Amino acid sequence: MTRKRQSVSFAAYIAMIPMALTVLLAYLGTMLWTARVSVSSSRTFPSGDFVGASQYIRLFNNERWLLSLQNVAVYGLLFIVACLVIGFLLAVFIDQKVMAEGALRTVFLYPYAMSFVATGLVWQWILNPELGVQQVLRQLGWADAQFDWIVDQDMAIYTIVIATVWQASGLVMALMLSGLRGVDEEIWKAARIDGIPRWRVYVSIVLPMLKPSLSTAFVLLFVMVVKVFDAVVAMTQGGPGTASEVPAKFIMDYLFGRANIGLASAASIVLLLTVLAIVAPLYFVRSRRAASGA
Repeated sequence: MTRKRQSVSFAAYIAMIPMALTVLLAYLGTMLWTARVSVSSSRTFPSGDFVGASQYIRLFNNERWLLSLQNVAVYGLLFIVACLVIGFLLAVFIDQKVMAEGALRTVFLYPYAMSFVATGLVWQWILNPELGVQQVLRQLGWADAQFDWIVDQDMAIYTIVIATVWQASGLVMALMLSGLRGVDEEIWKAARIDGIPRWRVYVSIVLPMLKPSLSTAFVLLFVMVVKVFDAVVAMTQGGPGTASEVPAKFIMDYLFGRANIGLASAASIVLLLTVLAIVAPLYFVRSRRAASGA
């Protein structure tokens, strides 16, 4: 029996080799290569020289990069908060055992199945002043109606928030709903007996119980924020001007459009370190809690 278990275990390790090689070469290998290029003077092609932190200094002296950081900070804050709030409220609504629950879950989750490019194109049409909401309102009689955010430099970034929140809220809803379905029914019975308002139960009892679901949703949303690109290109192309520029678009433009892979690599490493700075502490805390719980 022991020999059979050893053979099964050995076969499992063999089966993991392709994935292990993929992780080492495709992920870790490319990250190390990007880090190496970021400390070189590479332009169109990689260079083997070493210039230290010059690319990073140039990067943070670049006004377009600083604007993209400002935009992604505003976008990220609004996007994450809106998705968490709307997703939680949708989950609470569905958890009330409403009619056609399966159909509603599908409707709310369906936008997440769409690509960000498709979402961006749909919302570009909806927000187009000459074709979308503004034009419809004017045809209905509101001649002075104005909703031209997508061509307004001060408001363009908020149109991307609207489109991506519409797409991602369903994912948060699904995560929150799975957590809500794990809440013991006895809690609700005790709350009703004690006369505790339902909203107070959600705030004081249910939300703390949903910490694993909330942390998972936060990490997924944060990663979406860092790599937001498709929706921006589809909706505004980073415009008007550079009003809705984001780091991922900055990287792609300098990598392919301006043939400056050294600067693009430095920007990529900055984004990688940003993700690690947020995700690593969350993973550490969850691991500690799991270990202490065991």
